[in-house]
Amino acid sequence: MPCRVLIVEDEIFVASEIEQIVAEMGLDPIGIAADKKGALRLASEAEIALVDLNLRDGPSGIEIGRILAQTHGASVIFLTANPAQLGAGVPGTIGVVSKPVAERDLRDVVNYAMAKRAAADAQPPRRLRLFDWPGGTAQAT
Repeated sequence: MPCRVLIVEDEIFVASEIEQIVAEMGLDPIGIAADKKGALRLASEAEIALVDLNLRDGPSGIEIGRILAQTHGASVIFLTANPAQLGAGVPGTIGVVSKPVAERDLRDVVNYAMAKRAAADAQPPRRLRLFDWPGGTAQAT
């Protein structure tokens, strides 16, 4: 069964492009959520979540990422044009990639998230800034 990926992004063209890339990777894009309500509706199905910070309902991405990771066990990577909003990171999440994200970089971060889920040794992609926090699964590079 392919890995289930949730896309939390309110710009439909960006979200559709991410969805297409995820599908081409042989994964299961379970849906696109443009706000917290939509994301939480799909949360229990997500294994990996790609989360923007500023959504249709405001800057709810950080809270969404925290809930997806800590309550639902999803591997969360933030995709945002504003990585400074994350500070040192969000406990339970993997890291952040600055937008715009090239297709190759997106594929690399999704593959990294899958490897981390499988507890495999994996080298973090060059564009991924890992979060460093006590008890976290990632260390800053």
